[in-house]
Order: sequence, then structure tokens, then C-alpha cells
Amino acid sequence: MNELCREAGFTVVEEYGGHGIGREFHEDPFVSFVSEKGTGPILVPGMCFTIEPMVNAGAPDITTDKENGWIVRTADGSDSAQWEVQLVVTEDGCELLSW
Repeated sequence: MNELCREAGFTVVEEYGGHGIGREFHEDPFVSFVSEKGTGPILVPGMCFTIEPMVNAGAPDITTDKENGWIVRTADGSDSAQWEVQLVVTEDGCELLSW
């Protein structure tokens, strides 16, 4: 993800990534978009997780709203996009649960 975005002239926020989904809102494993290929968690059938990168037109740095602790903005004011898909790992690969 990070390599593809950089080649297109964008950056990826390092603090955010995908995560496991299940009984809790955010669960392990954390799915990084900026780590070295092959260094992430081992995925096994039955695992459900999200892929939700935050891609910036400017620098990858962010700020979080101090009043509510939830709203995130780019530190340099550049445009940004974030989206989420949910997947389940199957015996044959994966199945897209939401787009």
C-alpha cells in the first residue's frame, strides 16, 4: 500500500492501519501499511480484519482534535482520504465482506 501511494505522489499515515474485528471494536492484529513486506501478522482462515488506510496528498503527519480526541486532520492541511473494507481469511484466500 505504502509503495503504491508513494509512486503516485501520496503518503500514508503511519499511526493508523487495519485491525482485527470481532467482539471488540478494534482488535489485534494491527495491519500496518508502511511496514516491510512479509513482516506483518500471519493470517489464518477465519480471521476477520479491516484494511483502512489514510492517504494524504501532503506529508503523512496528522493532528487529533484535542476537544473530542476523535477527529483527525493532516498536520499540513493537505487533502486526505480514508476508507475501509472488511475481509475474512478463507482456506482459498479471502472474501470481501464490505466495500
